[in-house]
Amino acid sequence: MFKLVVNVGIIGYRNHAQRLISLVETNSECKLKHIFHPNKKIDDFRGTDNFSDLLECDVIIISSPNLTHYEYLKKLKSFTGYIFCEKPPAVSLEDLNELKIIDDTRKRKTFFNFNYRFSELNEIFRKYLNSEEIGKIIYIEIIGSQGLAFKQEYVGSWRADGTNNRFNLLDTVTIHYLDLINQHFGNSKNQFYFPKLISTNGTSYDTGHLLLEYDGFNVSIINSYATPFIGELSIIGTNGYISIKNNILEIRTPRNTFDENNFFISPPILLSKKFNMQDDYSLSLKNSFDFFISHVLDKKEFDMLLYETSMKTTQLILELKK
Repeated sequence: MFKLVVNVGIIGYRNHAQRLISLVETNSECKLKHIFHPNKKIDDFRGTDNFSDLLECDVIIISSPNLTHYEYLKKLKSFTGYIFCEKPPAVSLEDLNELKIIDDTRKRKTFFNFNYRFSELNEIFRKYLNSEEIGKIIYIEIIGSQGLAFKQEYVGSWRADGTNNRFNLLDTVTIHYLDLINQHFGNSKNQFYFPKLISTNGTSYDTGHLLLEYDGFNVSIINSYATPFIGELSIIGTNGYISIKNNILEIRTPRNTFDENNFFISPPILLSKKFNMQDDYSLSLKNSFDFFISHVLDKKEFDMLLYETSMKTTQLILELKK
């Protein structure tokens, strides 16, 4: 029986693009045909600096610096295949507004990779937020950080370029968590963002603290490229809480747990399991890519809600930059 193989071209070749290249190469239903860079010779027989080579592919992946995403989407306006574009779709409100009004046919074949939508963390949110075990949510805190800003290759990278990419962490990392929260609670009432350059390596902010106010609870998201690796989460409710720390996920409930003197004590453990937020990111990336490829193979269009939600999340991020 004939097996359909999807021809894939990718814009980008290092770092995150390399993760996507690996996903393409390990998928038996995909063939990586071209790796495009506009001005560098890639040490790979599939490398090309001819943009028109990409147009013969069924799928084009955009995994280049954030600043270039909109320009490539604009160049692919007449492309009839599928597009997998890394977030953010655009880095200015003007460009984002242009993406909002493109043809619906194009929108239905364009997928923006907010891959935390496909994470185990998202499933935990879906199952336990405002559940009987946790109760009404009163506070959520997420800390995701690492020491990238102290690596030698960071200083000369696009991420460290404050002229073109001043809010690189907000665009690249925080946007994922904001999108995850908004999937479940909608847009926040108020947002406060506090960016800082801690490492002094490069000129873009390498640390940021986002505070979100919703009806009845607040969210704190701290991301940094200037610390040791930290992947932690706390969700506190009126009847229980969820914590991820030191690669262990725990759920404790109920609130009314007492000692022999009738004082409140920590509730018993409902669930305890190993949980690595870095591994969850890698798995969610694969899940997101598989979801995308399944639509390509079935020649299905994407739900317009995915496109519209991506626009809303990106708009919030861009408004924070003001």
